[in-house]
Amino acid sequence: MDKKKVVIALGGNALGKDIEEQKEAVAKTAKVIVDLAQQGMDIIVTHGNGPQVGMIQNAMDNLIVMQQNYKQVPLPTSVAMSQGYIGIDLQNAIKYELLSRKIDGKVSTILSQVEVDKNDPAFNNPTKPIGRFLTKEEAQENEKNGIRCMEDAGRGYRIVVASPMPKRIRELETIKTLVGAGHIVITCGGGGIPVVSDEEGRLVGVNAVIDKDNASSLLASQLGADHLVILTAVEKVAINWGKENQEWLSDLTVEQAKEYIAQEQFAKGSMLPKVEAAIRFAQSGEGRHALITLLDKAAAGIAGETGTVIHS
Repeated sequence: MDKKKVVIALGGNALGKDIEEQKEAVAKTAKVIVDLAQQGMDIIVTHGNGPQVGMIQNAMDNLIVMQQNYKQVPLPTSVAMSQGYIGIDLQNAIKYELLSRKIDGKVSTILSQVEVDKNDPAFNNPTKPIGRFLTKEEAQENEKNGIRCMEDAGRGYRIVVASPMPKRIRELETIKTLVGAGHIVITCGGGGIPVVSDEEGRLVGVNAVIDKDNASSLLASQLGADHLVILTAVEKVAINWGKENQEWLSDLTVEQAKEYIAQEQFAKGSMLPKVEAAIRFAQSGEGRHALITLLDKAAAGIAGETGTVIHS
């Protein structure tokens, strides 16, 4: 009998704000992942990188200010850096957890490029702030050079980039091979390194940020996963959030979820993209279920005991 495949999408904020916090966070995450692996599941782990890629981009931007002979580091390069250093911490934490339980398991991190459409309308409306805070004068100079900037919560100006939809995971066959060989695979960090394919078939990085839940949904669909588990800061999805009639949801059909979206029940910057990604996965194949819940409730959620399940 084939093992169940489970894609677990970790939030970037759940990994801490610095290297020490990250090491503590991944130790906790590793226990949950190994618990699921011990139940006989194939596990594929994706993760966000918001705080981490911001830290890297800030460092690279500040280096240019201090050392003018250095050139701008492209955002796809910073995403690749974040995939590497988050991935190795996760990989080592999972390996140590396996070792502590005397399990002979294999863990691999795959730096992954995710192809987007160069004509995606998101490129005409960049909305994702990145990098260090700029003065108004610096932002105006960027705008003159065609680099879009916007004010960020009254704290200053920042460069903004597009968030296009993922279309193709270029390392998919490698991921499939490793999963088939029994590896716990860590991949698609930060939504993947954003690339487009040029006329000669070369992959070229683009200044964009891919939503990690959208990338995780695509990955889970193409791997033929049974479950997509999107981990967040609450145990269940709610409607009428923060009101007297707030209601926690345990089970949603795709149609019900779409109706709540039409009612604008989910916040655009937080729960809405998670629900939309869950819907896309649930619609991608028969018997596929998406789960939204807390990290330490993942196993219980897969068992149908908690969390919000979205299905067709």
